Amino acid sequence: MLTGQTLVYFIYVVAAASVILAGEAFYLSLTRQRSHRASVNHRLRRLADEAPAEQTLQSLLRERGLTDSGDFVSSFVWLNRLYTRSGITGNPMTFAISFLLAGLALALILWSLIGISMPAAFLIFLGVGFALPILILRWACKKRILKFSRQLPDALDMIVRSLRAGHPASVAIGLVAREMPDPLGTEFGIVADEITFGLSMEQAVRKLSERVGFEGLHLLSVSLSIQAKTGGNLTEILANLSSVLRERRKLALKIRALSSEGRVSAWIISLFPVFMFLILMLVAPSYYGKIWGNPLIFPVFTIFGAWALLGVYIMYRMVTFDF
Repeated sequence: MLTGQTLVYFIYVVAAASVILAGEAFYLSLTRQRSHRASVNHRLRRLADEAPAEQTLQSLLRERGLTDSGDFVSSFVWLNRLYTRSGITGNPMTFAISFLLAGLALALILWSLIGISMPAAFLIFLGVGFALPILILRWACKKRILKFSRQLPDALDMIVRSLRAGHPASVAIGLVAREMPDPLGTEFGIVADEITFGLSMEQAVRKLSERVGFEGLHLLSVSLSIQAKTGGNLTEILANLSSVLRERRKLALKIRALSSEGRVSAWIISLFPVFMFLILMLVAPSYYGKIWGNPLIFPVFTIFGAWALLGVYIMYRMVTFDF
């Protein structure tokens, strides 16, 4: 039978132990989060979860819309390739269905509540369900390739230094996978894992070029293939390729600077009619009178809107250069 004083001491001990255990749990959670954030790229964070390397490789490929062997899942290869190169992770079918449902819901809401016509609702469904996801994928793909192009020369220099130190090429690629951030770190980590599990370096780099879509990786794949068949100094080849990629980037930035005035002019010319229309609707709503009730207004707006979009596209192509 515990006395009152003994019970009080027991409660103190239990409370102190609870505080210590809670503090230890908080500390372990905090250190785990810090180590997770300290991981350089997505692949290293996945490996930190103590999953097997082969399972991690397969999950990285599946979340990019690929099979466990790195092939495309969908029969629409161009769409699957666009999704893979965008860097968006997750199930491609879930991504597509979410936009289709969003477009259908928006079209039904506007048709039932606001009373827009059925053709307009159908165009909204097509725009949100089909055109918008493709535009998002193209934008993400372009942004990711641009970031990859900035990282690749540094990665090649790291491989060159590792090769000069006496490491084999597979170890040099693994070093890049550990030291470089995304997107290049994870992609080269996939290459290192594929080499570990049986692919040749030429095959792994060829698959890397297909996943990313950057032309510099195609040059790297061709260089490795020629070097494997004919021999040669791989260190010198990669050093020259790094120099070429840096010079191409310098030229691209110079051309972008020279064409900046044309891009700004294109934006102003394209957006000025829209701004003027909105200002007139805000300042003088009756400026257009009863023109909105005319049955010709929708086809006229459609024709001139398409004509304006064609002009915007022409101006965009005039100030955009591919490298």
